[in-house]
Amino acid sequence: MWVCFALVAWAAALLTCGRLVLVGSVAAAQPEPAPAQVRGAPELTLYEAAFLAGGPHRVVDVTLVALARERRLLLAHTGWATVVDPQGRDPVERAVIAAAGEGGQNTIPAIRAAACSAEAVRDLDDGLAAAGLAVPRPIRSAVRAAVRQVRGAGLVVLGAGTAALALRAPEQEPIAGWFVLPLILVCGCLAIARLEVGEYTRWATPDGRGLLATVDAGDSLLTGLAVHGPAALPDPDMRAALAR
Repeated sequence: MWVCFALVAWAAALLTCGRLVLVGSVAAAQPEPAPAQVRGAPELTLYEAAFLAGGPHRVVDVTLVALARERRLLLAHTGWATVVDPQGRDPVERAVIAAAGEGGQNTIPAIRAAACSAEAVRDLDDGLAAAGLAVPRPIRSAVRAAVRQVRGAGLVVLGAGTAALALRAPEQEPIAGWFVLPLILVCGCLAIARLEVGEYTRWATPDGRGLLATVDAGDSLLTGLAVHGPAALPDPDMRAALAR
């Protein structure tokens, strides 16, 4: 019986680790952006800085706070947002306002979820990726999924090993080694992925992080929010609203 558990453990470890290696190889082989696509502007816009620092959720948070500061939207510390002025001044503002729904009121998590999939935010993502400043969306998704699968395989190995040891007859030879080895494989793969593949799970590429480092986070409240997240907000009610 324990052989079946060992086969399951080894299959989970080998398949998921192999997939992570393959995905990492594909990510590393991505071509550099064409000269015509390389960004010419020396500075990042507020939305671009927010995306590179925290992804689509950070872009939505910056937009919500910007609208709230202009009294065009009300943010409650309970995590609800109410639209006061339904006229957005740019595509991202219009996407966030539309995410509040026809009634103009919704929870902040629901607004984030809807606005992050809006065309305006996807265009921002694609533009930064084309310029070599953001990791392309398909690469991020594939690498993160592969890492999650390897972590899941670690749980499978632990579960299979525990079950096999519980069912092993006392007179049988030790079998722990059959499960320790795939567990070492999984842990080693995750450690290497953290160093080598982890680059592709971030929002910004090295070039993007270099440009993000030039942004003066103390320049304004919105810039601080874009770079450092809600912790940079001095208003506790606003921090509480975004935290929910």
